[in-house]
Amino acid sequence: MRPRRLRSALTVLSTVATAATLALGTAGPSSAAPVHPAPVHHATAAQHLTPLTQLLAERLLLADKVAAAKYGTDTPIDDPAREAQILDDVRARAAVLGLDPDAVAAVFRDQIEANKLVQRGLYAHWDANPGERPTERPDLAKEVRPALDRITTQLLTALQATEQARAVPSCGPRLTTAAAWSACTHRLDALHLKGLARAVPSVCA
Repeated sequence: MRPRRLRSALTVLSTVATAATLALGTAGPSSAAPVHPAPVHHATAAQHLTPLTQLLAERLLLADKVAAAKYGTDTPIDDPAREAQILDDVRARAAVLGLDPDAVAAVFRDQIEANKLVQRGLYAHWDANPGERPTERPDLAKEVRPALDRITTQLLTALQATEQARAVPSCGPRLTTAAAWSACTHRLDALHLKGLARAVPSVCA
């Protein structure tokens, strides 16, 4: 990650963590039911990129199921072939939507890395706390990947809808506000806050 993007991610993480702490007190588990906020006017939501960051948070939370499916098996966290397939697919679909394929691929690369960050954190936690290891193994092919594919389609649509908002200098502050809102509504814990910070650096053009 370039220094400027790293600083941006760390700034978002700090702001999001502070906002989440103030809103929630002691952060609940990431699996807790989302808080349903008061309705937000469509123009305001688009201005603050909230629909987009909501999808980023939803995708990030699927890392828990990915980790539960892989933990204790020979399936590695890193899957270069699968990752390349995803990036090739979103590049092609971005071109159809009139978006910059490389810029869209960068956003999805951040999502992949954020997902792996959470997986590694969960592995470390489960290794240290055997009693908290998952008791069920989700089906990657039938349950998890279809959910990821659905969010991929929604993210592409959201990136198209926010193309202009993501290209202006005020995108950074608006993204921070939106990320904080999504962190609160999804009750993200410390690990998932770090994941969200890793997910956002390429959103603003």
